[in-house]
Amino acid sequence: MSNKDNKDISRRDFLKTTGIATGTLIGGGLIGGLIGYNSNKMAMPTKSPNTTNNTTNKTAQTSEGKMFFTTDKDFNIIASATERIFPKDDLGPGAIDLGVPYFIDRQLAGQYGSNSKEYMQGPFESGLPTQGYQSRLTRAEIFRQGIEKLDTEAEQRYKKSFTDISDQERDVILTAFQKDEVKMQGVTASFFFNLLRSATLEGAYSDPLYGGNRNMEGWKMKGFPGHQMSYINVIEKPEFQKIEPRSLGMH
Repeated sequence: MSNKDNKDISRRDFLKTTGIATGTLIGGGLIGGLIGYNSNKMAMPTKSPNTTNNTTNKTAQTSEGKMFFTTDKDFNIIASATERIFPKDDLGPGAIDLGVPYFIDRQLAGQYGSNSKEYMQGPFESGLPTQGYQSRLTRAEIFRQGIEKLDTEAEQRYKKSFTDISDQERDVILTAFQKDEVKMQGVTASFFFNLLRSATLEGAYSDPLYGGNRNMEGWKMKGFPGHQMSYINVIEKPEFQKIEPRSLGMH
């Protein structure tokens, strides 16, 4: 089997196994997803940003405004990290082209970032893996610290910013976070990595109303029809039906 075939199968398998993310979003955030936290604060994007990224070494610079990130450096670090988690390939766009960094930016600026709907009083113990959120830090604080640590690790290991190192070097750093090999304050590195991975997948598959999944490209890759008003015209047809996706903003 060729390398290209291996690559395609790997990407397809990933899209299949991340189906739980799509299902979760439809169900309204059953595993603590981001959707719903900011539904009262968010406005639908008025236009598609002029994204020109072709590789993960390019940043997510667009003319679209940001709500949480105050510096391009921090925004581009999180953009580079999400692109390594959900990279662009010949099967479809990656996190940057899907607008995932902007999705995360908007979520961190709202109730998701401030944990405003969660009990956030002590005591704070390590807890078991099944006990969920145990940090005194809000998600916004965890992301700020995580971004700083990503850049610090890149400087210590490669003498460059996280946005300037190669994809392979970024993978080394992200893997170190996943394996808890990086020291963070008030939270583990693996917790931050899992938070970042979940936010990346939700940004790739959520309704475009929330800033990610631009042009519904995430849904198109999975063959997900989005939010249809009705299936009454096709429900009894024996052959397989390919339905163009529709977002909440199209009704």
